[in-house]
Amino acid sequence: MFQGASSLNLDAKGRMTIPARHRDALLLQCEGRITLTKHPDGCLLLFPRPVWEMRREEIAKWPISARAWQRIFLGNASDVDFDGAGRILIAPELRTAAGLTRDVMMMGMGGHFEIWDAARLAESESDAIAAGMPDVLNDFSF
Repeated sequence: MFQGASSLNLDAKGRMTIPARHRDALLLQCEGRITLTKHPDGCLLLFPRPVWEMRREEIAKWPISARAWQRIFLGNASDVDFDGAGRILIAPELRTAAGLTRDVMMMGMGGHFEIWDAARLAESESDAIAAGMPDVLNDFSF
């Protein structure tokens, strides 16, 4: 399970170094083979390839009424591998879709990661806090 936030930078070619703690886990889990895709919240999703392959099968079975959502998730999916320096190359189309600039955040979300433009994530979190906790979390406490 992946958790925690990492503040990272994209280089001029659109490459991002995966933090060592996550890189090691991903190398063990999937030999560094991952899949990126677009998310409608304005970020990218990063899945270990075996996890993505299960999700892909589920998404492919959605009814025709969900075709637009299949395009969002499947049509934008990109398989990538770590390079020798532990970096991944994020395709220009995906960088544009998520508004990724130089400063990015990688968020562990259990079985996958979210990759956000740092400013966009801060705005999204601020909006969520301003909106208050959703009713589904009324019984949740620490």
